[in-house]
Amino acid sequence: MAQQPEKITLLYVTNPMCAWCYGTTPVIRRLRAIWQSRLQVQVLLGDLQAHASQPLLPRQKEQLAISWHRVQEQITLPFDFNFFTRRDFVFNTEPACRALLCVRLLRPVLTLEVLRAMHSAFFVDNLDLKNTAVLVQLVGMFGISENLFLTLFESEEIQSQLENEFAFVDSLGANTYPSLFLKTKEGPQQLTAGFVQLEELEHRLFQLL
Repeated sequence: MAQQPEKITLLYVTNPMCAWCYGTTPVIRRLRAIWQSRLQVQVLLGDLQAHASQPLLPRQKEQLAISWHRVQEQITLPFDFNFFTRRDFVFNTEPACRALLCVRLLRPVLTLEVLRAMHSAFFVDNLDLKNTAVLVQLVGMFGISENLFLTLFESEEIQSQLENEFAFVDSLGANTYPSLFLKTKEGPQQLTAGFVQLEELEHRLFQLL
């Protein structure tokens, strides 16, 4: 009997409000489609301004705008730059991360698709992912019950679990978003730090297999 190929697990360290992650998620989805059942993707959430409480300063807006333009130069994806006309916007990614963690627990197979929808909502539709109503609407598009989602989203347990995940990601040394790791018997091995195109990602993956 022919031996089945060993399943590969890719750890995708990301954030719903990270512009380079917005560019990377389509790459991960294409990779998963190409490798089909041989590859599974585990989404991990990184602490990108997850507890910010002060509005963005002009220089911070400028840095963000530069980053968004750089992403758009490399990847043909839409952005709504009207975001930068917002006043007193607090760039706090914790609610969006917590919402995606809820999705991963409730409907794990939908995690990557909901992440893609969050990216689109923030970067294209200029929606505020700190707004619970926006998050409820997003997950509802994927058939997740509002009551079920909110019960978990508002629980102390999920907040604690998210903080533990941030700590785990930090322990991996993943201080650049996105980052990708190959799960091995010896522990996670880093594939990339930052955005890479599909061809480069596959090349690095083959080198470690």
